[in-house]
Amino acid sequence: MISHSTLLQFLNLTDWVVFFIILLLTFACVYWGQSLKNKLSEEEKMSTVELLLMGRKLTLPLFVATLVATWYGGIFGVTALTFEKGIYNLLTQGIFWYGTYLIFAFFLVKKIRNYNVMTIPEMAGKIFGPKAAKITAGLNFLNLLPLAYTISLGLFLRSLFGGSLFLNTAIGVFIVTAWSWWGGFRAVVFSDIIQFFFMILAVFLVVVFAWMDMGSPMELINKLPATHLDWTGGEALSAILIWGFIALSTLVDPNFYQRVLAADSEKTAKRGIIFSTIIWFFFDCCTTLGALYARAALPEANSQDAYLLFSMQAVPHGVRGLILAGVLAIILSTLDSYLFNAATSISYDFFNFKERFKVWHHHMALAAVGIISVVFSLYFEGNVILVWKTLGSFSAACLLFPILIGQCFPGAVSEKSFCWAVSFGCIGIVSWTLLNKLYAFSSIDEFYVGLLFTSIPLLPSLLRKKA
Repeated sequence: MISHSTLLQFLNLTDWVVFFIILLLTFACVYWGQSLKNKLSEEEKMSTVELLLMGRKLTLPLFVATLVATWYGGIFGVTALTFEKGIYNLLTQGIFWYGTYLIFAFFLVKKIRNYNVMTIPEMAGKIFGPKAAKITAGLNFLNLLPLAYTISLGLFLRSLFGGSLFLNTAIGVFIVTAWSWWGGFRAVVFSDIIQFFFMILAVFLVVVFAWMDMGSPMELINKLPATHLDWTGGEALSAILIWGFIALSTLVDPNFYQRVLAADSEKTAKRGIIFSTIIWFFFDCCTTLGALYARAALPEANSQDAYLLFSMQAVPHGVRGLILAGVLAIILSTLDSYLFNAATSISYDFFNFKERFKVWHHHMALAAVGIISVVFSLYFEGNVILVWKTLGSFSAACLLFPILIGQCFPGAVSEKSFCWAVSFGCIGIVSWTLLNKLYAFSSIDEFYVGLLFTSIPLLPSLLRKKA
C-alpha cells in the first residue's frame, strides 16, 4: 500500500474536509436507521428477526444498495490483479460471477424464501438435520471471517494516517464493530446507502479524469503490454476455472442469503439481484479501466499501490478526498457485513441455535470475531487474493454440492451423507495442500480435490433417488 508520506503530498485541506464530511454522512445515515427503529414496538426492537434481518422489511432500493456495497470490499486485490494481468481480472472477478448471480435470482430465491429461515445453517438443519446445521455454521464462519477486508482496511488507514499496520487495523475494526453492535443488521444496511453512492462515484470519476487526460480506452490499448489484453492472463485453463467454481460459492454465500431472506418480498429479492448485477458490471468496468490506466501511466509502480497512487494524480483537489472516502466505503461496506454474519454463525447457528438465542450472544460473538480478524489478518501479510482463495475454497468445495442438491432434490441426501460429504471435502483440501507443500508433486489445485472428495459420498444417494 502507498506510504503515508507519499499519500499526504497529494492532499490539501479541501480533500480532508470532503473526506470527513462523507464519513459524517455515513454515521448520520446509521443514526437515521436507528431513529426509524425507534418507531417499532419494544417487542419488535428486541426480536431476533429485527437484529439479523431488519424485520424482513428490506425494500428494493435498500436491497440493491446493501447487496452491491457488500460485495466489493477487496478493491486493492481486484485492481492489483488488473494491473498485473489486465482484462483477465474482468473474466475471473466479473463474468464468472454475473452468471452465478443470475442463477441465484432465477433458480434459488424462491426455494430459499420458502424455508422461512434466517440463515443458511438453519436451512441446512431443516433440509438435513441438526448436525448438518452445525457443520454448515462452522464452514460459514471460515468463509465469513473477514481477513481480506480487515487487511484492506488496515493498509488503507496506515497509508492515510501513518502508524503501524496492526494499530490501524485494530482501530478500524473497532469502529465498524461498534456500529454493528449498536444497530444490528439495520446499521449495516443504512451505512451501505451512503457507501454505495460514493464507492460507485469514486471509481467512475477516476475513469472520467483519466480519459480526459490520457485519451479513450481505445487509445489506451496501444500503451499496454499485449498480455494485458489476453483474457487468460497467461494462466492455464484449470487455474482460470477455479475462479469460476469459487464464483459458484455465491450460491451458498451467507451475505446473499441474508439479504434475500431480509427482503420484503420474493419479487424484491429477484429484481434486486438483477439490478445489482447490472451495477456490478458497470463498477467492474470502471475499476478495470482505472487499473489499466494506472498500468499505462505508472508501469513500475507496486501493483497494490498503483490504483490509489494513480487516482490521486489523475483527479483534482476536493475530488481526491471523495476518492479516498469512496475507497474506504468499498472496504467498510463489506467488512461490516462479514463481521456481522460471522458473529451470527457463531452465536445464532453454532452455540445458541435458534431457541436459546439472545441479543447479547451476538454482541459477544461480534467482539470475538473482530479480535480474531485483527490477529489472524497479520498471518496473510496483506495478500488479499491469497485469503480469498484459501478460505473461499473451503466454502465452495465443501458446501456447494450438498446444499444445492438438498434444495433441488429434497430428501435425496440424508444427514449422514451430508456430514460425510463435507468432512471428506475438508480432509481432501487439507491433505492435498500439506502433501503438495512437502513434495510439490502436482499442479492440480486443492479446490478440485475438495470438490471431488465432497462428491463421492453424495453419488450413492443420488443414484438411489434416480432409481
